[in-house]
Amino acid sequence: MRIHHDWKGLSPEARGATVAMGNFDGVHLGHRSVIDAARAAADAPLGVITFEPHPRQVFVPDAPAFRLMNAESRANRLARLGVEHLYQLPFDALLAGLTPEDFVREVLAEGLGVRHVTVGADFCFGRKRSGNAQTLTQLGHDFGFGVTVAPLIGDGRNEYSSTAIREALAEGRMRDAERMLGHWHRIDGEVLHGDKRGRDLGYPTANMAVNGLHLPRLGIYAVLIDVLTGPERGSYAGVASLGVRPMFDGQVPNLETHIFDFRGDLYGEHVSVALVEYLRPEMKFDSLDALIAQMDRDSAQAREILAAR
Repeated sequence: MRIHHDWKGLSPEARGATVAMGNFDGVHLGHRSVIDAARAAADAPLGVITFEPHPRQVFVPDAPAFRLMNAESRANRLARLGVEHLYQLPFDALLAGLTPEDFVREVLAEGLGVRHVTVGADFCFGRKRSGNAQTLTQLGHDFGFGVTVAPLIGDGRNEYSSTAIREALAEGRMRDAERMLGHWHRIDGEVLHGDKRGRDLGYPTANMAVNGLHLPRLGIYAVLIDVLTGPERGSYAGVASLGVRPMFDGQVPNLETHIFDFRGDLYGEHVSVALVEYLRPEMKFDSLDALIAQMDRDSAQAREILAAR
């Protein structure tokens, strides 16, 4: 998948796609229906138009972290779905200030040269969200490309939504989140150097930052790990701690993942960690021996869960 960070100056082979357009936070089943509709709409390369940072981060910068995915995780998921071109447009004052007609003319028609655009029924765009799916349909006709409006979908009771997924994750209901996402909730990023306490305890971990993300319930998880770069690239099983490490008086949440039966070096590599099942909350133990004994139990439980899936 090729990632483009602007709509201007693109090469001819990067233009003329049929695209799905939206924020696609989480890339849940509702988002996938929009992407599948784009895939079926025209005989052209499949693209996705999205925005970085998320518009809500620009308009409400002091709001609590809400994103289900960072840009890297979203791109990885879209690549798995067969997207050929990701147009990750910079959401800034220039883009936010375009009227719906200016956005369609400058970005979609002149910049990207789109063949067809698919959006969800609740899609809004342009200055002060003044355009909607019906506006886009008319403007597409005026500027020479087709538009498909994909209906909102759900499970028969509720529409699939990022809000419902955030609620499930906050409560540690990972399988409910997976049912709405269509995939395990993942945290992707670079493996960072930590304080290496896990190695001293016999449980070396791959440490990742989680800043800017809506965090699932803090605690211990059974996880599946994809190492995306480097000589150890591959898929593994493990157990992870998401939280502030109360045993060591931590303050900033992070994700620490222990990969079962792994001896490689992952510093600086990029990994994707799928949170499969919540095991227990974070705890502060009376001693390191008590902590290690609990980590042994966590690992055994995680192995059993992952072996049975």
